[in-house]
Amino acid sequence: MFGLWCGKGPGVDRSGDALRHGNAYGSHPKGGVLVVAGDDHGCVSSSMPHQSDVAFMSWFMPTLNPASVAEYPAFGQWGYALSRFAGVWSGFKAIWETVQSGASVEPEPDRLFTTPAFDAPAGGLHVRLADLPSTEIETRIAHKLRAVQAFAEANPIDRTLYGLSDAPFGIVTTSKAHGDTMEALRLLGVTEAMCRARGIDLYKVGMVWPLARRDALRFVQGKREVLVIEEKRGVIESQLKEAFYDLPGATPKRMVGKHDETMAPLVPWTGELSPLSLVPILAARLAPFVPDCQSASNFDPGSASNFDPSGMR
Repeated sequence: MFGLWCGKGPGVDRSGDALRHGNAYGSHPKGGVLVVAGDDHGCVSSSMPHQSDVAFMSWFMPTLNPASVAEYPAFGQWGYALSRFAGVWSGFKAIWETVQSGASVEPEPDRLFTTPAFDAPAGGLHVRLADLPSTEIETRIAHKLRAVQAFAEANPIDRTLYGLSDAPFGIVTTSKAHGDTMEALRLLGVTEAMCRARGIDLYKVGMVWPLARRDALRFVQGKREVLVIEEKRGVIESQLKEAFYDLPGATPKRMVGKHDETMAPLVPWTGELSPLSLVPILAARLAPFVPDCQSASNFDPGSASNFDPSGMR
């Protein structure tokens, strides 16, 4: 038996007690629960903007953030498989711009997931018939988060676009921000061939919390600069910077996102991102690496009408 909860941002807030307890006490290894949050980042039809990522984090609930309708089936399967393995409820972001879009999707066979080697604690990770309140619930959550990392390593949901092992410049994106970034690069005339020639790579995050540390850190290590582009609060950026403190090996020389290296605002956390809003940011950060790309002042805004949504996938 599978569980699916769905609600807008206010519904996530008002159902917080049930969702927190459900995730803490767990799922069944033959079931699974997906918690879909309809987040209205732009306050289009809500009383205020919502970003449920932060609420999910406070409940220790892993959070998936697909970039397009085409990714919904695969991300949904992944979320259920994670829930069954790790005993968690899986959060799933469904922002209004993605939900109110359309796509032709070719059905794919059900995915087979790899079960990673994992030493579960006594009593396991999943829901129990008799589970009295105690600090053991907290301890089990810590084990569940280890299981989430093991599952993500065995079944990666993040991906590197070009796989350049020695790229000096990296862009980390997720969800709608990934599509916005790809379109902004197109407006600036930065093609895949140019990225490969100049050492620019992109890393698309599928699970925004907890970040799949092994693959994410492997991508950013040794780069001269990493630019993190995400809507609302810097959930991915803060996790990466926290991990750098104890990171063995070559940490990136610089990472910017919500602020630049002088602490001046860079990628805004208010409102919504768009390709046009990202053009000046990308142009400025790419200038030392791609001096022949279009500047923010001379690209053709009319070309935005030719947006190719396939760049989001």
